[in-house]
Amino acid sequence: MENILNLSVILPIHSSLVKDFDELFKKAYESILTQKVLPKELIIVHTNEPQLLQYLESFNFVGIDVKKVLFDGEPNYSSQINLGVKESSGEWISFFEFDDEYSQIWFNNVKKYSEIYPDVEAFLPIVIDVDSKSTFAGFTNEATFAANFAQEMGLLTNDMLHNYQNFQTAGMVIKKQVIEDFGGFKSSMKLTFVYEFLLRMTYNSVKIMTIPRLGYEHLNLRPDSIFWDYKFSDNKLSEEEVKFWVSTAKKEYFFVDDRNIKYSETV
Repeated sequence: MENILNLSVILPIHSSLVKDFDELFKKAYESILTQKVLPKELIIVHTNEPQLLQYLESFNFVGIDVKKVLFDGEPNYSSQINLGVKESSGEWISFFEFDDEYSQIWFNNVKKYSEIYPDVEAFLPIVIDVDSKSTFAGFTNEATFAANFAQEMGLLTNDMLHNYQNFQTAGMVIKKQVIEDFGGFKSSMKLTFVYEFLLRMTYNSVKIMTIPRLGYEHLNLRPDSIFWDYKFSDNKLSEEEVKFWVSTAKKEYFFVDDRNIKYSETV
């Protein structure tokens, strides 16, 4: 069908106990159903937290194929994403979070751009960041259009990432084959796993393009989120620790054989 994109949306969830979970999840799910071009499937990678299991079992999933995959281990965003990639059947993968929303035009734009730029293997949305009250907080990924950062307008490069780290993969659409060839998120990386992933992709000449229209709304620094814990909790990382993880990302992105992402030759 023309209105279906060969894409798997990966949604990791570890708990339904966070504030306003039901409202946030319903809005996120609705943002998939209202796409002008629908993805092939939604893969929810969840833990065995009892209330979450009950919630997912009772939720009325309609309009799209949904696959629920149990993550049997300590909750970990990176590992849950990697498991979702393994269980996916789409040519493309998109990373999604339960407290975010896709713009209605996002997958339609990806479809159009992928037809015009067949050599591009990953697309980033312009992300609008909002706080818990839906108040505008800023934009992310737009630096690919800034002359002082971008060497080629709209494209993310390895050199750019070394000078500017404010990019995120939320909403990103990337070919599954690329993830399998060069590795998924590295779970041992604290805070900077997204940065290390993008460094690794660009180092391996993966062509990443930002589509110049708002494609994704990101709830920034929600209490109980991974980045909230790192930045605002009692166990928050110090400035020295943050610098350490940025430096570590810059040292480790060369390696692609230190993670179990090549599942088998039959996949």
